[in-house]
Amino acid sequence: MKLFNIKLACFFSAFCVVCLFIFTSYNHADDERFVTKIIDLKSGNLEFYLKDNQGQFIHNFSNLKTYVEGQQKTLLFAMNGGMYQKDFSPQGLYIENQKLIQKIDHANGGGNFYLKPNGIFYLTMNHEAKICKTENFIQDKHIKYATQSGPMLVIDGQIHPAFIKGSSNVNIRNGVGILPNHQIIFAMSKKEINFYDFAEFFKSLGCQQALYLDGFVSRTYLLEKNWIQQDGNFGVMIGWTKAKNGK
Repeated sequence: MKLFNIKLACFFSAFCVVCLFIFTSYNHADDERFVTKIIDLKSGNLEFYLKDNQGQFIHNFSNLKTYVEGQQKTLLFAMNGGMYQKDFSPQGLYIENQKLIQKIDHANGGGNFYLKPNGIFYLTMNHEAKICKTENFIQDKHIKYATQSGPMLVIDGQIHPAFIKGSSNVNIRNGVGILPNHQIIFAMSKKEINFYDFAEFFKSLGCQQALYLDGFVSRTYLLEKNWIQQDGNFGVMIGWTKAKNGK
């Protein structure tokens, strides 16, 4: 009995530590430096958008709101979902509704996208969200949505090795991470921030993997916090909706 009580006490202590970590980490998500949204894929519909039914680029959240309302949905949250070419086509891999729109980009080059390792954020048909390094991505029929961007912010729990603490390279930035409970956190800085501090934010939440999406063009639409940015011109957008009938 004494041994059982010791094991029970150890289990309870470990459980409390985990709970405290999760509670503390998720409180950090309320950091006033950022606009954040935590999404559980079991609630609502998270989808990637590029063009409307006529094949025209949607471009911004105002048009996206109109587009989803035409599908009897309410737009609750949206964020630009990766870098794009001059013609607004995705830079790197893009999969929408299991259809390959743009092939993966394994090339080397300049700019943030090519600051290796870059990565891919994707959703599966089983309602799982994942982020991985581009080199580790395996494309198969189970992937519903995917967008490639770069650089990775957090890799296996560690900040990208190229980032410099105290760097003066600051900009508005947005990104996405996977929380320990497998929920997704999106974040956009309200003010200019360097890569190291932005990555550190995701790490502080316990994200093992996090991906940078874009820079100064970043915008967020978050109805619950009345953060409504409807200007801008984007390529890929990520939107979270609910059906107007509540189903």
